[in-house]
Amino acid sequence: MPKKNSATLKVCNLCKNYGAIAAVRNVSFEAHAGDIIALLGPNGAGKSTLINMIAGYLAPQGGSIEILGKNIAEAPLFAKENIGFLPEGSPLYPDFSVQTFLNYIAALRGLKKSVVAQVAKTAQIEEVLHQKNETLSKGYQRRVGFAQSILSNPPILLLDEPTDGLDPNQKEYIRNLIKEMAKDKTILISTHLLEEAETVCNRVILMDNGEIKADGTVKDILKQTKSKNLAEVFRLLTHKEA
Repeated sequence: MPKKNSATLKVCNLCKNYGAIAAVRNVSFEAHAGDIIALLGPNGAGKSTLINMIAGYLAPQGGSIEILGKNIAEAPLFAKENIGFLPEGSPLYPDFSVQTFLNYIAALRGLKKSVVAQVAKTAQIEEVLHQKNETLSKGYQRRVGFAQSILSNPPILLLDEPTDGLDPNQKEYIRNLIKEMAKDKTILISTHLLEEAETVCNRVILMDNGEIKADGTVKDILKQTKSKNLAEVFRLLTHKEA
């Protein structure tokens, strides 16, 4: 484990290309326990590609990633053991019931089945545990995906659009849960929702064209850019309509 106050996540000069398209260009930042970071930007900004590389799902073409002081290229299993990952679209095994799916993920992580009941309660999915994943609404599928990401109580959470498909009450609940969990975790949230970045996160990384355009608290970014709100900053830095 790293020393107290050292970075739990360190990204250095990370690059990823898809053919001639540079999806992520020399991205660098550090994150610590207690950080809730909004990775904010328009579609195609490189947010999901960046999160997928940190999760170990995609291999970078340049740069490095450290999880709790260890390079993920040298210690991939250690990295995965310490990361909870909610990918875009909540990919689930459609023929599995929610209970079977979560039991399976728990077994892969070497966890007792008893942890599934607690996580189901936390994610508010108890009433659908015996339904097949393919029969669930988009909102429930998202919450099942969220449940699997927190099963092992990991120190680092990577959440790609965590409230996508949720109704307003569910969004509020998940956002409050994220803030509560961040007391002892590092949480990186990929989102295009300005409201989510402002109300949930204590730090914002603005991305466009695969690059970091700004990094700091909302207050700091507004001061630096002399803007009235985050939407204005978003338009200024990306030259797109937010």
